[in-house]
Amino acid sequence: MKALFIALCSLAVLAPANSIVAQTPGASGPVEAFSAFIDNRKPPDASTPAQSLDEIERSALAENPEIHVAARKVAMAEAHVPTTGKLDDPQFMLRNWQVPLNKPWDYNAAQNMLMLSQSLPGPGKRALQTSIAQSDVTVAQDELESVRLRVRVEVRKAFFDLLLAQEEMRIHDQHVDIARQAIEAARIKYTVGKVPQQDVLKAKLAMTRLEEHMIRFDRDAEVARAQMNTLLGRDPAMPIRVEGDFGVGADLPAGKQLEERSLVSRPDLLEAQAVAEKSRREQSLAGKAYVPDFNIAGGYMLMPTGNSPRNNYMVEGSITLPWLNRRKHDAEISESTVKVTEQDAEVAAMRNAAFGQIEEALAEARAAQRLARVYHDSLEPQAQATLHAAVIAYENNQTDLLDLLDSQMAVIDVDLAWFQSMGNFAASMSDLELAVGAPIGATTQPPTAATKEENQ
Repeated sequence: MKALFIALCSLAVLAPANSIVAQTPGASGPVEAFSAFIDNRKPPDASTPAQSLDEIERSALAENPEIHVAARKVAMAEAHVPTTGKLDDPQFMLRNWQVPLNKPWDYNAAQNMLMLSQSLPGPGKRALQTSIAQSDVTVAQDELESVRLRVRVEVRKAFFDLLLAQEEMRIHDQHVDIARQAIEAARIKYTVGKVPQQDVLKAKLAMTRLEEHMIRFDRDAEVARAQMNTLLGRDPAMPIRVEGDFGVGADLPAGKQLEERSLVSRPDLLEAQAVAEKSRREQSLAGKAYVPDFNIAGGYMLMPTGNSPRNNYMVEGSITLPWLNRRKHDAEISESTVKVTEQDAEVAAMRNAAFGQIEEALAEARAAQRLARVYHDSLEPQAQATLHAAVIAYENNQTDLLDLLDSQMAVIDVDLAWFQSMGNFAASMSDLELAVGAPIGATTQPPTAATKEENQ
């Protein structure tokens, strides 16, 4: 590619042997406009160190504000656990009976009672209350993992979007000088009457197309940079550069293997299962409705002066009678049972949807991988061969410079399509990671027959 690039530059410079002629007014507009656009472009800041995907992911997991919020929710749920399953506060009571109205201060003539009481929930209720609170912690932790997974996937997508934009701009930058020389050569030939005005128009259209691509690539890079900095909890305008590869050569795992893995790694599935488990514990607690609660109390009584004995004590106990309120408790038990069945159905639906998402993302990844290999193994060599033939034809005066420029644009299109397919593969792999709930690494061992059949 580099040798062909140098050859094209040389041919473009040497093409018009009698190109030292006066330029017609206004004829150099396309060249000057293109040169101004190229010169005014802001190249990536080379002083900004390039970061790998692993480095950016680690920074995002440590600094992302949404992850911090989810982590605080976990801490709040954990702080709530010790407050559940505890006994209610004991109660102290002072009661004065038969205090004379004509001597309201004469407590010696009254019956004075001091009492301390404590309510006691039925057996097993406090443990179930604590387990329900612990289920809330599990749900909050799964929510945290869901946020972490989503942030990691969004970081990966932004990383590969920025990497794709960098690679696309690099490909175009390699062809900038060729485009300049081709447009200038067409203009000069038109000036001396060797080519029709249509050739100048073709050159201008080719230049406009290249300029349009660069504007789009700059926009894509700025958007990806802003998204990545936001995920990192930084100023969206901060400069950032990335380095890495798209991993197109990785062997994709089988769908069944990914489905099994998702059952133990996908956070939203685990969260739904934790919610369902919480509902079952709440159902068990509702089933304790017919277990009575108790209240015990003990007190001291001081009788009026002259009574014998004057000092007494008392013990008091009470028990709830839930059997007399069956309508309420049966409704509570029925409600908790319906909630459990609803949660179980939701888990089954989410599991089914997750398997579908895995298969869809896997199909997209396979298609993008095959397309990238087609561009790399077939179309790119053909485009290079066509460009090489155009160079030879131009050397032997069998074609003009615009045909050579068309061949060059074909190579650019194939290279860009190749990078785009690799970007689509990286995005599909990110979606697959989101569907599975865990990173999908490259396979180091040769695929088995089953895997090959699955990938076909």
